[in-house]
Amino acid sequence: MHRTKPELIEGDRRALQAWFDNPSKDDEAMLVAELDGTPAGCAFLVTLVDYFNERPHAHLSVLAVAKAAEGKGVGSALLDACEQWARSRGSDRLTLSALVTNARARSLYERRGFGGEYIRYVLPL
Repeated sequence: MHRTKPELIEGDRRALQAWFDNPSKDDEAMLVAELDGTPAGCAFLVTLVDYFNERPHAHLSVLAVAKAAEGKGVGSALLDACEQWARSRGSDRLTLSALVTNARARSLYERRGFGGEYIRYVLPL
C-alpha cells in the first residue's frame, strides 16, 4: 500500500534531473548545505498554485541529508533557507509532503512549526 523506496528515489531523481536540465527557472530553487566544505544535503523548491485560494506558494519538493550529516542540524539549516526563499518570493506558506511512515522527517517538520492540513488516502487497485 505504501510507496516503495525505489519508487520514491525515482520520483526525486526525475524532479532533480529536470532541474539540472534547466536550472534557470525563476520559480524553482536548489539549495545545497555544506559541512566543512563537503556537500551535506540539498533542498529543491518549486512554486505551486494552491488548490483552494489559487495563489502561488513555495513547496519543498525534495529535502535530502547525507547519512554522515544526519543529526548535525543540516535539515534544520536547509529548512531555514527554504523559509527564507519562500518569504523573499512573497509566499504566504511553505508546503511539503511527508510519508506517514517517515516518523523522523515528520517529527522534524512538526518541531519546525509545520502542521498537517489534510491526509491523502490511497486505494491500491
